[in-house]
Amino acid sequence: MWELLPLLLLTLAYFFWPKGKSPGAKYPNSLPALPLVGSLPFLPRHGHQHVNFFKLQRKYGPIYSLRMGNKTTVIIGEHQLAREVLIKKGKDFAGRPQVVTLGILSNNHKGIAFADHGAQWQLHRKLVQATFALFKDGNQRLEKMICQEISSLSDFLATKCGQSVDLSLPVFMAVTNIMCFICFNFTYKYEDPKLKIIHHYSNGILDMLGKNTIVDIFPGLKIFPNKTLEILRNCVNMRNELLTEILGKYKESFSSDSITTMLDVLIQAQMNSDNNNADPDQDSKLLSDKHILSTIGDIFGAGVETTCSVVLWTVAFLLHYPQLKKKIQKEIDQNVGFNRTPTLSDRNHLLLLEATIREVLRIRPVAPMLIPHQAIVNSSIGGYAIDKGTDVIINLWALHKSETEWDQPDKFMPERFLDPTGNQLISPSLSYLPFGAGPRTCVGEMLARRELFLFMAWLLQRFDLEVPDDGHMPALEGIPNVVFLIEPFKVKIKVREAWKEAQAEGSPQN
Repeated sequence: MWELLPLLLLTLAYFFWPKGKSPGAKYPNSLPALPLVGSLPFLPRHGHQHVNFFKLQRKYGPIYSLRMGNKTTVIIGEHQLAREVLIKKGKDFAGRPQVVTLGILSNNHKGIAFADHGAQWQLHRKLVQATFALFKDGNQRLEKMICQEISSLSDFLATKCGQSVDLSLPVFMAVTNIMCFICFNFTYKYEDPKLKIIHHYSNGILDMLGKNTIVDIFPGLKIFPNKTLEILRNCVNMRNELLTEILGKYKESFSSDSITTMLDVLIQAQMNSDNNNADPDQDSKLLSDKHILSTIGDIFGAGVETTCSVVLWTVAFLLHYPQLKKKIQKEIDQNVGFNRTPTLSDRNHLLLLEATIREVLRIRPVAPMLIPHQAIVNSSIGGYAIDKGTDVIINLWALHKSETEWDQPDKFMPERFLDPTGNQLISPSLSYLPFGAGPRTCVGEMLARRELFLFMAWLLQRFDLEVPDDGHMPALEGIPNVVFLIEPFKVKIKVREAWKEAQAEGSPQN
């Protein structure tokens, strides 16, 4: 039996050793790698992965590779190279790695966020973009809806005056309702149990995706019992059941004469395809109910948790920088006052607030390593050969923390996004890509920026957000996940005296 061991090891080495590379091609520097396990033994075991990858640049440079099992992954930590991947050669690197956990989340890689490059992804992304075009600049319907949800949130927080509260759930409910309006044209009451179900499975999905399960590196292990995958499947099933119910009811009252939501756009495309009236690329197989549900699930997953996270990060930084908070409130008082609530048109005047949001997105990016890309053809980055099938990670953390691009990059400095007079917003560096770029750029960037501005402008106009009486400050280290989350914290809610006085004189007009 022991004589067979060398044969077994040789067989494993054959299957898991890096395959032959193109002769004469120049490849990026690589971490050491062993058969079967790849570079895993040589990666830091502690700390955040995006930080560790940034540190490895000191030794291997701004582009280097490593092996996860038998899979080659290239890490990019410099903005010229990142822009080459995302924009200049965006089509070459528009693929997505097909890993077990994301396959479960996306119903076998459907939708737009985790789907591989191809006709299905292109079609659904185009339909999602068509939906957001319904709410383009000049359309007041979306702004009115966002403000309506923030108003409900503000009224709820007013009942907590003097108390210390965790904002995560009420903010989640408000942002979820905004997405419900965009997708379905309805919203939930805060006490609706379905809203709690959405919160439960959303948290469950995030928790499980944050486990860094080894099955994504060695997919063959999925045949064994796996608690993480079991919980993830249960959460995804909860999500799918809820969305299936909504889709079924929606179809009963669907009218082609009124296309106002994302579900309208998707159902109309499905009907056109079924009636053979679609464009040649609109294959009916790409517009099944399962595909529609996956796309809606992606929009909620990408559009709710990200916005909630940035709102919480912004509040946390303002608790750490109370003088900045006072300056923003003074800016709001001078430019908006208390006789009305903030609108999107105020973005041109609340420059310090806008700069603060941009700085939060820099110093605590929503996705520190974006979602990994994959080369769909043999290509190159910075003159280095990149073989088809290679995974490519843009380390946004490295781009946003580059000392050659940013003055004191570890310091929270919103003023870096303002000119010396403070009267104009500027783009201080090309090494700033909070929403990605190119073919895979975040489709909801416009919505997210509007929400973030309105949430913070409304909250700071009406409330003093203070450190709780126990003096416990929010931790700023964060929890790396698909979304860069912040540790739960509480904030003391106090209705501002100036707001109270304005209320006494006459209610502000929305």
